Amino acid sequence: MTQVSRARKVFDWVAGLSLIVLGIVGLFLPVLQGVLFILAGLAILSSHSPLALRILEALKARLRRVRDRVMKRE
Repeated sequence: MTQVSRARKVFDWVAGLSLIVLGIVGLFLPVLQGVLFILAGLAILSSHSPLALRILEALKARLRRVRDRVMKRE
């Protein structure tokens, strides 16, 4: 496993958390796609946090189920 520099970890955490916050704001504003920002933030954080990885996998599984349910109706 390659060693990740401290600056890269800090950048990833700041970027990931910023995207998640932006995504939460986007859930309430019609202009922003909140779910996409949340998924992007979790994707960045998942390389450093097992919790973020579990949440990301759970959200992706849930979105797949919703997509499959919607596609069956058409």
